[in-house]
Amino acid sequence: MDIYDIIDNIYKLPLASKEALLNETPEVTYPKGFHLFLANRKSSKFYLMKKGMLHAYTYKSDKKVTFWFGKEGDAIFPLQTLYNNQAGYENIELLEDSVLYELSVDKLHDLYLADIHIANWGRKFAERECIKSEQLFISRQFKTSLERYQDLIADYPDILQRVPLGIIASYLGISQVSLSRIRAKIR
Repeated sequence: MDIYDIIDNIYKLPLASKEALLNETPEVTYPKGFHLFLANRKSSKFYLMKKGMLHAYTYKSDKKVTFWFGKEGDAIFPLQTLYNNQAGYENIELLEDSVLYELSVDKLHDLYLADIHIANWGRKFAERECIKSEQLFISRQFKTSLERYQDLIADYPDILQRVPLGIIASYLGISQVSLSRIRAKIR
C-alpha cells in the first residue's frame, strides 16, 4: 500500500503537509516475529504499515490474549505512549515479514504543533481509534462468538490465510476447539 494512500485514508492532507510528514518517515523492514513494541516500555516510534500483518496482545494469567490486528494501511503505536507519554500495556508482534513507514513520536508531536493539517490528521486518527475501541467493547459485551467471528472475517477477509487459528481464537475469547466448531458450522 502506498504511503500517500495510507495517509489520505486517515485524513486527506494538503501536499505540503504530506511532504512535511514524509520527510521524516523512512521505509523500514522487519521479519516475522519481530516486536515493534513491548509492554511496560515507552517507545519513541510510530508506524504506518505498507505490507504485513501483526497482532497486539497482553498476558492474563500467563496466557497470551490478542485484542487487535493490524494490516496494510494501519497506523501502529501504543496509545499510552503517543498521547500520555507513558509505557504501553501491549506487545505488538509482526505475524509476517513486514514493510513499514517509521516516524519518531517526538517528531510527530513537533509536526502537530507546526502544521494544523497534520494536527487534524492526528485528531482524525484518534477519533477513528476511539470508535474502533467502542465497537470492539460493544461486540465483546453483546455479540455471540459466531457473530464476532463473522465480523472478523468481514474486516479481515484473508485472516485465515495469514494468522494462526490459536491467535484468532484468542482474539475472539474462545478456545481453538470452539473456533473449529464455528468454522464447521459456517461451511
